[in-house]
Amino acid sequence: MSLLIILVSLIILDQASHLTITNAIKVSDITQLGKTAVGFSLLAFSTSLPELSVAFIAAFTGEAAVSIGNVLGSNIVNISLIVGLAALIMGLRRPRKVNVIPSFAKEELGSLHFGLFISSIIPLSLLYIVEASWLVGLILILIFVFYTYQLSKIRIPPEQGTSVSEDEKKRLKRYILFTFLGVIGVVSSAYFLVNSAVAVAESVGVPSPLIGATIIAFGTSLPELTLDLRSFLKGHPALALGDIVGSSFINITLILGITLFVPVLFGTPLTMNMLVFQNLVIFSLIINLFFWYFLSMGRLSWKEGAIFLFIYLLFLATTLGAIQPSQQAP
Repeated sequence: MSLLIILVSLIILDQASHLTITNAIKVSDITQLGKTAVGFSLLAFSTSLPELSVAFIAAFTGEAAVSIGNVLGSNIVNISLIVGLAALIMGLRRPRKVNVIPSFAKEELGSLHFGLFISSIIPLSLLYIVEASWLVGLILILIFVFYTYQLSKIRIPPEQGTSVSEDEKKRLKRYILFTFLGVIGVVSSAYFLVNSAVAVAESVGVPSPLIGATIIAFGTSLPELTLDLRSFLKGHPALALGDIVGSSFINITLILGITLFVPVLFGTPLTMNMLVFQNLVIFSLIINLFFWYFLSMGRLSWKEGAIFLFIYLLFLATTLGAIQPSQQAP
């Protein structure tokens, strides 16, 4: 039964991602927000729903460490694995087209750089202050609200946009609705896919810590992986890059903020020692710096993709290496 659910989930995942991307492109054209901005806001918020649900559950159960680890781990997966795979696959499919980074408008590139900056500086700052409290969480939520509002006011110049008929403009609400429905399909199918994969892994005797570090961590990034790989392959890299960087920004601001702030509303304030997550922060910072450099150079070929995948494998090896001693402990 689990294998059957995995098969059905994969089919729904494929169709739902197609529905999402098709309608998100329509929203971008009509609103003139640009594909990067739509990916940064609409898609990124939607594909971050698994991390958001983990954050709320952690806030109610007192397992904030799980949510923080999930946020940082997802950011590493989003950039190193997804961008790495996309660049490598595109390089193999189109050997002559070595670069998958489009020519961004100034405002769109600025959004990506700002998202990477926030995703890097906040975890580094939390390591410096060591202890993160509810006040830090409130500040992170405010950063998310402020920048999202600023981003909503940016429009790409009409000459750089796509001409849209009046009939198409009247269907904007419909396209937004179908975008959300597509994302719900992606997230739901990913949920059943991960649960079934866990059931199969447990049935063959895979240890729980190994399942958590691989299947669960990978599973919360499955919506981004599905949507963004398809976006790259369908010729919409700006949408994919906007979603990837936007998800990292939302994870570090809104979701991390909720994890730290919500417990104080229920009279159980927490203070988290961020040194516990030092390894995750270091890997996240390294990946963000590489990505920043590649974006600034306007180059992302199969070689850069191979670098990202190597970093991801290194991260996976160190994570699993840290699990093994605790697993062997009595």
